[in-house]
Amino acid sequence: MSDSKRTGVILDINGPIVTIDLPGIRSGEQVKIGELGLFGEVISLRDRQAIVQTYESTDGVRPGEPAVGLGWPLSVELGPGLMGSIFDGVQRPLDKIALISGDYIRRGISVAALDRSRLWSFTPNPALEPGTRVTTGQVLGTVQETETVEHRILVPPGIEGEIDEVAPAGDYDVEATIARVRDGRGQSQRLAMFHRWPVRKPRPYAQRDDSIVPLITGQRIIDTFFPLLKGGKGAVPGPFGAGKTMVQQQIARWSNADIVIYVGCGERGNELVDVLESFPQLDDPYTGRKLMERTLLVANTSNMPVVAREASIYVGITMAEYYRDMGYDVVMLADSTSRWAEALREVSGRLGQMPVEEGYPAYLASRLAAVYERAGRVETFATGSGSVTLIGAVSPPGGDFSEPVTSHTKDIIETFWALSKELADARHYPSIDWVTSFSGHVQTAAQWWAAEIDRDWERDRMRALALLARDAELSRIVNLVGPEALSDAQRWDLEGAALIKEGVLQQSALDPVDTFCSPHKQFALLDLALAIYDQGAELVTLGVPVQQLQALPFLSRARRIKTLYSSEQLEQIQAFRAEVEQAIEGLRLEYAKGEEA
Repeated sequence: MSDSKRTGVILDINGPIVTIDLPGIRSGEQVKIGELGLFGEVISLRDRQAIVQTYESTDGVRPGEPAVGLGWPLSVELGPGLMGSIFDGVQRPLDKIALISGDYIRRGISVAALDRSRLWSFTPNPALEPGTRVTTGQVLGTVQETETVEHRILVPPGIEGEIDEVAPAGDYDVEATIARVRDGRGQSQRLAMFHRWPVRKPRPYAQRDDSIVPLITGQRIIDTFFPLLKGGKGAVPGPFGAGKTMVQQQIARWSNADIVIYVGCGERGNELVDVLESFPQLDDPYTGRKLMERTLLVANTSNMPVVAREASIYVGITMAEYYRDMGYDVVMLADSTSRWAEALREVSGRLGQMPVEEGYPAYLASRLAAVYERAGRVETFATGSGSVTLIGAVSPPGGDFSEPVTSHTKDIIETFWALSKELADARHYPSIDWVTSFSGHVQTAAQWWAAEIDRDWERDRMRALALLARDAELSRIVNLVGPEALSDAQRWDLEGAALIKEGVLQQSALDPVDTFCSPHKQFALLDLALAIYDQGAELVTLGVPVQQLQALPFLSRARRIKTLYSSEQLEQIQAFRAEVEQAIEGLRLEYAKGEEA
């Protein structure tokens, strides 16, 4: 088809929705709109007319201006140079755009995602020789993308055949030919270090596997109480000010994933500025190098075009799948999926589609499920296993978890970290509510904890949650009639629950010692709190007044022990536990002598 037949005209403009007359256009194809060359995507077809959603504001664009079909769907460039980059919602590099247009993105600007001028040191796969048969996902060679990440150059999906040639070791740009493959029809295909992939199409893999290893985040209430597996699906719902962004940033900073992709989707600019400024300064706790060497950021603030907000989630998950195919464990954080759903609602409203719950389109649940289902642990075609862990923040209006986005998300995901406004107001962070949160991965995680940390983890976790549930019931009684209505045993239950809440669950992201907690320290703190509770409960049954127990000096120190000793100072925590046991035993002997007298 010639270029003249691929050019059409704008018929109608309705915000980001533009109707064009363009013969031969296809659904999903990218289009350049108007004299400004705004990028858009075909979402509906009727004969020659197409409805396009544009990624930029259409202010000033008029009917009669040209529309040009580009011949491919919304795609991302996948190759060396992604790590450490900051992109907008349609994978335009913000640092390059800033050099061209300043602080604001000029409409119609087009910048390649990958730097064409940069040279990469390519090392070919020694197992590949002319005549070797290759298929999708096999490793052609490697590039050291950063000091932390080895970038494996893979045969792109859909390509297989015999190797004609592989480039020798040397420095190449991303467009240089590094291999030629002859397919079954005898045609030679040129392979570069990068390729494009449509963002709305999941990347293929050999087979899906069960997740078996927990994602360690260093946050006690997550790892110990509501674990998430690598390749799992999690959600962080909560009202404004409850700390969703901080929870996600802590996971991004401290999780033991190989690759971190943070997508700021429709959030306030000041929050994303904090991410963009702080992340490049952070050190990676696992390598000692800069965290950005294994981190990729997608920034689409609330004042950016609404349709690009909808695309940003797909851009992020596609890049996550690309690194998964190399055999890496990737964690992607989407902040927030509510803003993404609001973009769907606005576009569907302009299209005149029938709204359902709270104005959202009828396909909201299926779109959410389709995105979350792209997470998982898989067997790749050639590099072993890899995983994508997807964690989405949800911002229900007024903290109402029954609203459509939260309720549909809850039906899809496996781990639910519900944030509480009451806990946040009480300065209890992370404000994850242990009553309404849940995890479907406890049994699998228990096997890992038993093998790597301690076999009593599952027992301690269940006992702690049971004690917290009793605390919730007793607190309601106290609020009605006061603590005098409780027995000494019940009042000690409240004290034990407070010790768990303050000494284990509460964790400051700003504390230099406690911002990260290793699994060994997590278990040591939980087991210490339960040991104090058990020994105190035994003394209460012997008749020791609960007021005497509450006055013991080590209780306040037990609440602060988490900030006194780091994850490498487990011996000091065990020494403190020995002091506690000695003090309780002394009290027991003293009381026994008093009884005998």
